[in-house]
Amino acid sequence: MRTAYSVETVRTAERALMARLPEGALMQRAAAGLAAACAQLLGRVYGSRVVLLVGSGDNGGDALYAGARLARRGAGVTAVLLSPERTHQGGLAALRRAGGTVADPSDAAEEVIRAADLVVDGIVGIGGKGGLRPDAARLAALAGASPAVVVAVDLPSGVEADSGEVRGDAVRADLTVTFGTHKPALLIDPAREYAGSVRLVDIGLELHEEADLEALQHTDVAALLPVPRAESDKYRRGVVGIAAGSARYPGAAVLAVSGALRGGAGAVRYVGPAGSAVIARFPETLISDRGPAKAGRVQAWVVGPGAGDDAATVAEVLEADVPVLVDADGLRLADRDTVRARTAPTLMTPHAGEAAALLGVAREEVEGARLAAVRELASRYRATVLLKGSTTLVAGPDGGPVRVNATGTPWLATAGSGDVLSGLSGSLLAAGLSARDAASVAAYLHGLAGRYAADGAPAGAHDVANAIPEAWRDVRG
Repeated sequence: MRTAYSVETVRTAERALMARLPEGALMQRAAAGLAAACAQLLGRVYGSRVVLLVGSGDNGGDALYAGARLARRGAGVTAVLLSPERTHQGGLAALRRAGGTVADPSDAAEEVIRAADLVVDGIVGIGGKGGLRPDAARLAALAGASPAVVVAVDLPSGVEADSGEVRGDAVRADLTVTFGTHKPALLIDPAREYAGSVRLVDIGLELHEEADLEALQHTDVAALLPVPRAESDKYRRGVVGIAAGSARYPGAAVLAVSGALRGGAGAVRYVGPAGSAVIARFPETLISDRGPAKAGRVQAWVVGPGAGDDAATVAEVLEADVPVLVDADGLRLADRDTVRARTAPTLMTPHAGEAAALLGVAREEVEGARLAAVRELASRYRATVLLKGSTTLVAGPDGGPVRVNATGTPWLATAGSGDVLSGLSGSLLAAGLSARDAASVAAYLHGLAGRYAADGAPAGAHDVANAIPEAWRDVRG
């Protein structure tokens, strides 16, 4: 599992480690890892042209020491100093001893950046807040417009480490070399888009606190997938109820059922006005026209996709004493106090627009501060919340690490894709996974399925559903 920790936790661990090491040893470890990553990108270090954008913090020191290592291998290294009087003096001396040169952020800096093969962003460290100041923003823009590869030190300057927010100009890196642990901004949007590829350098940090973020990997997901035993039957494997669709949106019901049938539960019950469309596509579905309360026993419900204005069905499902997933129209129709009062788990799956409506803010506010939004929704509704997006976030009602998933593809931004995800998540709930695990595993599989279905070309939601078994087999190895 990949984890990310807050700035406060990282700094506490760094102080503890520095107290046990000779002075400057921790920075030398970071610089060695940074220089190795830069050398690998350059391929041939000798004769290459490297520019360091150096601020006043330790990131600037890391960049200077790494630049000194590259200069000793024959690179032409120039450091552009944004705050000459506050530059890390040990790093600057090391660079000069190795044959590196210095420039100030003037017109001369523009010329060396345009001629560079590689630019190292050591402007601002993990404690930075807000966007870059004008001088730094100009240099960041020059680096971005140049043919050089841009490498960020620990975190792209201008993004906020703990929140993943970008509140102004920021460096767009091709590679971010981060030290000790991932920072939240490297895993969540919008900051993640600025980081490029991420390489983690082990510098010996001991992190004993709870992580802020978790990102499941193949092995984590494989361990959570429900697998039938020899004595299992369709009911022991779990039954998921789908209350979805309407005369206007029958396809939502079909797609939710398609996801549910591939999610590990033993049977799917459908309740709603799209029964004929569902049974025509999926004859294995158990159809009921008696309403959720009389449909038969289920271990979990999915309600809301394509529901229109059917508030009565949403309310009836929320009364059930089993886990309930609420999506799409159901999010708008669900009474917050009813959701908060439930004793069985509730999983809500909004996209940014739906989350904004629930929070009473603009969509742009949610998209710019996704981590804060998902935590706030989980707290307000006392529910587990899966916030859809290019990186999907899952937050629980009792705090703890937020799960982040990045297996998806932009091709998943297609009508009905969320209905498939809801059915898949609901099926995993019925199979016995917790709301947090069901949401996380479903997002992971759904993202992989989207990649397989698209394979570089447009794909429909039904293609995504059909690719779920392939994703499942891939995860299980």
